[in-house]
Amino acid sequence: MPLPAAAPDPAPLPPATDNLSRQRPPTLSRAAWNQFMGVARPYWAGDKKGTAWGLMALLIALMVCETQLAVMLIDKTGEMTSALAAKQADRFWAAVITSLVVLGFAVPVYAIYYYMRDAFSNHWRRWLTHRFLDGYLSERKYYEIGAGGDIDNPDQRISEDINTFTSRSTHFLLVFISSLMQLVAFSAVLWSISRTLVAFLAVYALLGTFGALYWFGAPLIRLNFWQIRREADFRFGLMRLRENAESIAFYRGEAQERVQIDHRFEAVFTNFARLIKKQLSLNLYQRSFSQLTLILPSIILANAVLSGELEVGRAIQAAGAFAAVLGAISLIVDNFESLSRFVAGIDRLHTLSQVVLKTPAAPTPWAEPGTTAGKTADVAPVPAISTEPLKPSPQIITRIGDTLVIEGLSLYTPQFGRLLVADLSLQLQPGDALLITGPSGCGKSSLLRAIAGLWRTGSGTVQHPPLGDMFFLPQRPYMQIDTLRSQIIYPSKQTTLSDERLLELLQEVHLESLAERVGGLNASHDWEKLLSVGEQQRLAFARVLARQPSIVILDEATSALDSANETALYERLRASGTTLISIAHRPAVLKHHTRVLEFKGEGAWELHAAADFRFDR
Repeated sequence: MPLPAAAPDPAPLPPATDNLSRQRPPTLSRAAWNQFMGVARPYWAGDKKGTAWGLMALLIALMVCETQLAVMLIDKTGEMTSALAAKQADRFWAAVITSLVVLGFAVPVYAIYYYMRDAFSNHWRRWLTHRFLDGYLSERKYYEIGAGGDIDNPDQRISEDINTFTSRSTHFLLVFISSLMQLVAFSAVLWSISRTLVAFLAVYALLGTFGALYWFGAPLIRLNFWQIRREADFRFGLMRLRENAESIAFYRGEAQERVQIDHRFEAVFTNFARLIKKQLSLNLYQRSFSQLTLILPSIILANAVLSGELEVGRAIQAAGAFAAVLGAISLIVDNFESLSRFVAGIDRLHTLSQVVLKTPAAPTPWAEPGTTAGKTADVAPVPAISTEPLKPSPQIITRIGDTLVIEGLSLYTPQFGRLLVADLSLQLQPGDALLITGPSGCGKSSLLRAIAGLWRTGSGTVQHPPLGDMFFLPQRPYMQIDTLRSQIIYPSKQTTLSDERLLELLQEVHLESLAERVGGLNASHDWEKLLSVGEQQRLAFARVLARQPSIVILDEATSALDSANETALYERLRASGTTLISIAHRPAVLKHHTRVLEFKGEGAWELHAAADFRFDR
């Protein structure tokens, strides 16, 4: 039975910037197995276990049928050869007819088997993708990951690593089961022909597998691990060039960008050169290992055939059985290259699962007792990491209440490197309007993030209404590639507002002609490219009016608007009775607020009545 074909290799993954404990590549070890099981086990033991085991049972049944048909086909091939050698026409044609009947069953079984294999892998991928997405989008994990920088590009891990994981897991699982079946089926055939051949085969396969692991195991996995990271680093540089094309064009920064891209590509090229050199040695080894099997069975059986003790057809049958059994017990040698790539990618998916799914950490390969990580010029020494428990850092406490209350709040930069705000306390009543101002980098935006529950680095307490009653307007609004209707009601998926009301909202933010210009509320565009920043900011105000939250937080949300539009939008919000919290530096917005929180730097702050505050002080 031919081994299942490996799934195509995945596209390169993103650049790795994982934390210190993830700087060494994985190896074929118990830790890699624990990582694999941590990701795979929930599918086989969770809510879809019935479907999973049912599909696997069907695949095994098809595999049994295919293996049996393969044994019958080899038997009839030997029968045809013996009949030709003995010049027995009836015996030959009977074997031909039987072989054709076997092929008539084998071909559709073969096709159905591979269809079901791919369908099973696709089903597993859908379940695992939904599982990771649930964890990724819950509790704002996507924000924490992006802000922390400990895990690189989780989006590509979800889209590509999961696909690779399920397809290659399915491939290797079925190859292993197939190998066991072939081992049982063809060993019986081979044993009935030549026990000497069986003994030779066992020793030959054992030495071949040991040699592959000893000479190519760790080096290939390391090189594949670094190739994945460096290919992705190169792609990441090109992606940043595309995303920041306008800024780079204004700066005329093509020369420096080319230097950066060339540097990344040189790392790709150098590592791949090492990889293909090692693969050359592996190919020589694998080719020699497999090609010798075409000659060795004939040498071992030659005396028996020449002396007449064994028919030529039986010798052909023995050669076929020998190749099948050797393929079964040489599983690691034959699949070593793809296995090394697979192991190199498991670690990335397991690392993400620890964060978004809270999967227990597997012991790292380089920390196992009695083992020494392989050395390579690409891997810098990893400093010793203390095993003493770390003292938990203080965090900002949030609670739900009717009004916004801040008590004893101190804000720090990540890892508590610098104090931004010290011991801030204030309370806003419904309808109040607070203006936050101060020098750049003093913590204004960090305070807004703390109010929204996104910033935890610090101490103190923040009480705020339910998050559904708060709305945040950044300087650069987020625009989905979707319909105009979806932009107005974002982040809601549905709305009870009529189309007439949605058009009225556009008029209230001075975008009365937008719907007609773009093709109506159902028109879908790339709004970031179609609309100016000022139009995007006005559209964001329409979202506020559609949602009617109790608190609106504006972070330079009118920076691209002229004074007339800015005044009109602020007056509209103030008339609605909404509590406003604004970051701004322009004196024109002062009249729309009741209080001013001025940051002085180094954690200092002052609270003023808006009527008494001047920007030129």
